[in-house]
Amino acid sequence: MLKLKLSILILFFCSNLFGQKIEKVYLDKSDSSKNCYTIMYPEEQDLKGYIVILPGFGQNAERVLEQTDLPKLTAQNGLLTIIPTLQDGIFSFGVDNSSQESLDNIIKDIKSKHHLEEQNFYLGGFSIGGSAAIKYAQNARVKPKAVFGIDPPLDFERFYNSSKRDIRLSVNKEPSQENVYMVKRIEEVFGGTPETTLSNFHKISPYSFSDTTQSAVKKFGNIPLRIYSEPDVQWWLQERDADFTSMNVTECSAMINELNRLGNDKAELILTENKGYRKPYNSRHPHSWSIVDNDDLIKWLLKQN
Repeated sequence: MLKLKLSILILFFCSNLFGQKIEKVYLDKSDSSKNCYTIMYPEEQDLKGYIVILPGFGQNAERVLEQTDLPKLTAQNGLLTIIPTLQDGIFSFGVDNSSQESLDNIIKDIKSKHHLEEQNFYLGGFSIGGSAAIKYAQNARVKPKAVFGIDPPLDFERFYNSSKRDIRLSVNKEPSQENVYMVKRIEEVFGGTPETTLSNFHKISPYSFSDTTQSAVKKFGNIPLRIYSEPDVQWWLQERDADFTSMNVTECSAMINELNRLGNDKAELILTENKGYRKPYNSRHPHSWSIVDNDDLIKWLLKQN
């Protein structure tokens, strides 16, 4: 109950701060922890479309609004802006069937309630939220006008193997609990390991380096795509004992390369430097919402008509 009251207060504060109407919508009113979305309405102007912005793993809408002004700015630029919470709540894995079905149900609910069938649709997200956005675009019947991902993990075979490697190398100290968790969660979501169920990794991952058929990449087609990443390998080496093999930029660059080679000339990788900082303490972290130039991203999105 305390968390619910806090969320309401935060949303009320944000609404007054931004001067925009914010509403929380629950597909199941008996459960406020999942299958819901925060919607930010544009100020009085012609609607230019709607955008779904997916949070990173463990983030709710309030956390997103703390970390980035992007939703506020998309609403100010005439886009009905939605921040969803999927089937497994803030710990939804994004690319699995239940998450994708939940996202689809949320989008259908929004389109129906606000009569958006003829409106432009944009989609993106941070980290696993970006993974979910790219995965959804690959299979969507109605394709988004444009998609963006902020440092998303795309190849979960690589993700699994790099997490296992980190645990193996942590001989003299406690391994990263995040990697321990992710190994177990990936095995659960994908029904095994890359050695036992490689076909599931190819089927579920938005991109797979080892899938020589390029099945996921080909399904993405010619949708305009921007992927952002800040490959500060020195930070990862010093702060996390990690290297390029543990960084999402490896498969992000690979997917963009393959899309370009298949003819998608509107797929681009945007690399940044020293832009990654997390609020409220402005702490340095290259895997952050802040690596995006929000105004430039919005201009790019609205050009894709």
